[in-house]
Amino acid sequence: MTSEQPVAHVASVTVTFHPDTDGLLQQLSLLAGQVERRILVDNGSRLPAAFVAAVRALGRDVEIIELEENKGVAAAQNVGIERAREGHADFVLLLDHDSLPAPDMVAALRGAYEQLTAQGHRVAALGPRYVDPRHDNPSPFVRTVGLRRRRCLPGAGRATTPVDHLISSGCLLPMAVLDRVGGMNEGLFIDYVDIEWCLRARHRGYESFGVFAAHMRHSLGDKHIGMLGKKITLHTPARYYYQFRNPLWIYRQPWTTLNWVVIDACRLAVRFVIYALFAAPRRDNIRMMVLGLWHGIRGRLGPLSRAPEAEADVSRRS
Repeated sequence: MTSEQPVAHVASVTVTFHPDTDGLLQQLSLLAGQVERRILVDNGSRLPAAFVAAVRALGRDVEIIELEENKGVAAAQNVGIERAREGHADFVLLLDHDSLPAPDMVAALRGAYEQLTAQGHRVAALGPRYVDPRHDNPSPFVRTVGLRRRRCLPGAGRATTPVDHLISSGCLLPMAVLDRVGGMNEGLFIDYVDIEWCLRARHRGYESFGVFAAHMRHSLGDKHIGMLGKKITLHTPARYYYQFRNPLWIYRQPWTTLNWVVIDACRLAVRFVIYALFAAPRRDNIRMMVLGLWHGIRGRLGPLSRAPEAEADVSRRS
């Protein structure tokens, strides 16, 4: 299998929301020799007509689906997945609009899938190593072992590593597994969507893997701050609402394990302190995190705009 020929029966699904159009065109060009079909689902951004024309000029295999409003990452992914299913795709490659896959990324993911299935693994998802251009260091794959969160780095003779979950961007999903496990949970709207799906798939006997030979450039978060030698990803206050609401809902689901819940809850508590004390605007951060926790306890899902307690000024700034 070579990177010069499209990987058979793979459709890419890129979800956009006010994207950098130049970067998105670059992504679509990089995908041209890797997948059979390129599907772009826009979440109510009202894409410029010149950009739409430029995308359509890339080839007949490119399709743009423009949603009337922002329905969230999960819903947009499901729209793209369904369109790929209608086109008889065997695999779906999920992407964010700011991700740039290496020229051989899809071939590396597909090759790993063939090797793992030949070894008897029931593969749910495969993901690449990604580099944030602001840091220029590959993000490690992680998995929980007991009550520890272990980083999985490449080693001699090790091409893949099992993981608890993967980020959705760059993730290759077999359509047959999506048919059995189901699509993305649209109630989560944005954060923890990929985590919930991977945990749900694991509960049904499937495994997710990181592929060391697959690479991608991807920007995570709006900005970062340094703390104790680590880079902490920052977002807007509205994003913190989902980041603190959604895990509380997931913790109560039957497909989670106690050790994963304990580790994630501890990390959530640390992030609360950081966002409350060291990230501006602190007051809005606290308000949105507390609201998210309260709605998570109540089991409330859906977009923030439907939450009557949400402050309008915070929503506008976010």
